[in-house]
Amino acid sequence: MTDLERALADIAEVRERLGGVQRFKGYSGLAALVSAGFALSAGVVQWLLVPTMTSAHDGRLYFAIWFACCAASIVLNYSAIAHWYVNDATARERWQTATVGFAILPALVLGAALSFALLRANLFAFLPGVWFGCYGVGLIASRTMLPRAVVPVCVAFLAAGAALLFAPPAVALAPWVLAAGFGAGQAAIGLIVIRDRERTTA
Repeated sequence: MTDLERALADIAEVRERLGGVQRFKGYSGLAALVSAGFALSAGVVQWLLVPTMTSAHDGRLYFAIWFACCAASIVLNYSAIAHWYVNDATARERWQTATVGFAILPALVLGAALSFALLRANLFAFLPGVWFGCYGVGLIASRTMLPRAVVPVCVAFLAAGAALLFAPPAVALAPWVLAAGFGAGQAAIGLIVIRDRERTTA
């Protein structure tokens, strides 16, 4: 190995270690996997109750199903972060918690505001695009504190959101769309976080 190759290897190792130090440890891979289960379950509920959208009542029921799924996922994930914060976090990691919270907060607030505005206007077909897009923006905003392998998943959420804003309503509101997208995305994030935590510990 030449001096240049050795220097580049040393730089890569330092970057990897700095990334591990900066990484936020409060995310729970298990909570993300359970959230994926919530999304799949909500998809089944939608398929049973609102397989197609034919009225404003159907749209409101669709909104209620997925709002409940989102609320359950938020409570679960933030409960996991709160448990870690109280029991395991160092002073520096507690500071990181506030940083991550502020990074994601604008996307959550905008997503909620847009969701209720679309609900009020009965423009239900735009909801999936807004949900995917805002979640992707929130993940990208906090990407420096996530494992590097999560970044393609963040971009996929954002791309799916943009595409769904222009998709026909029958496609955007199909029961499989949110179930498959958030189910697969959250499962991927959960597995990446778990494997990264195991590798870091080892």
